[in-house]
Amino acid sequence: MLIIFIRTLILYILVVLALRMMGKRQIGQLQPSELVIAMMISELACIPMENVGTPIVNGVIPIFTLIIAEAAFSFLTLKSKKIRKIISGTPTILIEKGRVLEKEMERLRFNIDDLMEELRSSGYANLLDVEYAIIETNGMLSIIPKSSKRPVTPADMELVTEYEGLPFLLVADGVINRMALKSAQLDEEWLYEKLSEFDIDKIEDVFIACLDTSGNLFVQRKYKKEEQQKKQKSKRRKK
Repeated sequence: MLIIFIRTLILYILVVLALRMMGKRQIGQLQPSELVIAMMISELACIPMENVGTPIVNGVIPIFTLIIAEAAFSFLTLKSKKIRKIISGTPTILIEKGRVLEKEMERLRFNIDDLMEELRSSGYANLLDVEYAIIETNGMLSIIPKSSKRPVTPADMELVTEYEGLPFLLVADGVINRMALKSAQLDEEWLYEKLSEFDIDKIEDVFIACLDTSGNLFVQRKYKKEEQQKKQKSKRRKK
């Protein structure tokens, strides 16, 4: 039993490392070559995991081979456009200037129902609103709406906007993020003073505290603590 546990743990760590080397992508966003390698790695890991009689090296060596192959292919596609085209393919236009390209849909075996489903998922239920629709190499559909149908931006209205950066997560689940405090050029004394304005005395009672670049502080108390406070307030009112 202990041997099975150790073998499973080793193979799990190995598969996780292999997928981490493939980058931070969701399964639906993997390139064809990446998806194939991910499937092969999972299958290779299952063989020595299920059969204790199979040496673990019989699974480790092929997995390492696939990792090296993936790294090599990634490097080649980075350096060569021709190899990138062969391995990853090229985007395909399905709607061009508001017109659905029937031949391209037939070539990709993409029917009208699939197209309408993808358009609705992207927030465009009307074909008249779409200028271009492009199938990317990872299978995702990118949609470019007509200029009259795209959302209005401040630039369209010639409005000057202020800089808006990433907010600072000061407290997460009752723990102070001192690095975020330092980046915001603030200290714990300031944080406690601000939390007191929300009737919070202990950091442990805070579920999340977030500060935006405009200086607005969002604070949410932990659910149990919030319920306790409500009960205490209701008791005071009854008295």
